[in-house]
Amino acid sequence: MKKNTSAIGESAALLQIRTTRINKSNTIIGCVVALAAALPLGACAQLAPDTTRAIDAIVVKALEDKSVPSASIAIVKGGKLVYAQAYGMARIDRALKATPQMRYKIGSNTKQFVAAAMLLLVEDGKLSLDDHIARFLPDLTRANTITVRQLLAHTAGYMDYYPLDYVAPFMEKATTVDAILADWGKRPLGFEPGSRWEYSNTGYAVAGRIIEMASGMSLDNFIRSRITDKLGMRSVVDTSATHWSDSEPQGYEVAAFGPPRPARPEGAYWLWAAGNLAMTASDLARWDIALMHDTILSSTSRKVMATENLLTGGTGTNYGLGLFVRMTPEGRLRWDHGGEVAGFRSQNTIFPNDDAAIVVLTNGGGNTSDKVTGEIEALLFAPAADSVDNSAAALALHKIRALFVQLQAGHPDRSILSDGLNAHFSEQVVADFTASLKPLGEVQSIVESRSDRRGGLVYRFFRINTAGGTVRVPTYFTPDGKLDQFIVYPR
Repeated sequence: MKKNTSAIGESAALLQIRTTRINKSNTIIGCVVALAAALPLGACAQLAPDTTRAIDAIVVKALEDKSVPSASIAIVKGGKLVYAQAYGMARIDRALKATPQMRYKIGSNTKQFVAAAMLLLVEDGKLSLDDHIARFLPDLTRANTITVRQLLAHTAGYMDYYPLDYVAPFMEKATTVDAILADWGKRPLGFEPGSRWEYSNTGYAVAGRIIEMASGMSLDNFIRSRITDKLGMRSVVDTSATHWSDSEPQGYEVAAFGPPRPARPEGAYWLWAAGNLAMTASDLARWDIALMHDTILSSTSRKVMATENLLTGGTGTNYGLGLFVRMTPEGRLRWDHGGEVAGFRSQNTIFPNDDAAIVVLTNGGGNTSDKVTGEIEALLFAPAADSVDNSAAALALHKIRALFVQLQAGHPDRSILSDGLNAHFSEQVVADFTASLKPLGEVQSIVESRSDRRGGLVYRFFRINTAGGTVRVPTYFTPDGKLDQFIVYPR
């Protein structure tokens, strides 16, 4: 249920079991999962065998962390599920192997569904994001000041009832939503609403209750009827109300560097709107596809959900509604969220402009889900190195290399610059470039990691590795191939 911001075992015998499962049958398993989930047919053929083998190797290596017995992953590319696989042991005591059909607890990734549910009620005309919560829950602290939007954006100021990374003894006993609201919802605020961003599971408990009051349905039934059933997400369960069976993964925790031991789960309803859902990695990937393609939400609602909220002073929060919203160092738009409940961690990462997503679910703690996500991301978006062909990308790379070296020497070739960039490159600007770039030394390699189009220009993002370090260079090219922007940032 923790925020798990990401801006990231077992004995040798068990590792051997895991390793021996990695073979070409993985692709077949991934296809079976895609078909069973009724996702676009033929999707599995989109990942090359070398890529799937590399993904397998990444996960197997990461699971050498003895605190994490298993992982289940799903990958979306081109708007389709292209790979789904599970690794390791769902239950150590019975040597129960993890399978892609097993559901894992996703913790705070539940918040995406709660935020989407609220936006559906906005579309229905049942409420507004700018309604004060006094409309529904007038007895809560500062109910006449706090808005629904602030609950979902973590800017309301309610003190978090679950900030710890372990289950406190009082949380092992069942509770009720009313009890949570009557306690934490009536405590003094931690800050003035809208003035700070501070993660709060309490805010989502309040939001969940508002969804129930506005819809006339339980939160579980609303999410099921309006979202998960419509998407065919048949594995989804509410862990507050559903028994976790022995055929499903056991959550594990460790003390310091000790062995993994069964985690004590939270009592009923402690998770609820803040982190109560469980599902397969493939079903979470299905939600990612639907979110990117406006299948459930309107495009307007999706834009609201995925737009960074600002504090009253104008400072950004890197958070939309139920999603972190940020740019990667390479300039790639990323929506993401992590989740953590007793014995389970999840990482859901969406690249909307690339129509891609990575889901990693584990039944252990640590940063394995983050690590696997990061390495798969690097693999899927691996940039092309310097090329010798005559493609537009290669010609652009050649110009960037040449201009960088020329700026180090203080003599840029102005014939490859647009009129605007020529005017920008005054003597002082060139002198500043030279003074700061020359000490970096010889260029060792250049890679282009992203390209796009905007305003009639071609955007290209480069990473330049020099003897003295790495810099990032976002550029724009005119239709006739001249440079219209050349900015250098440190790595």
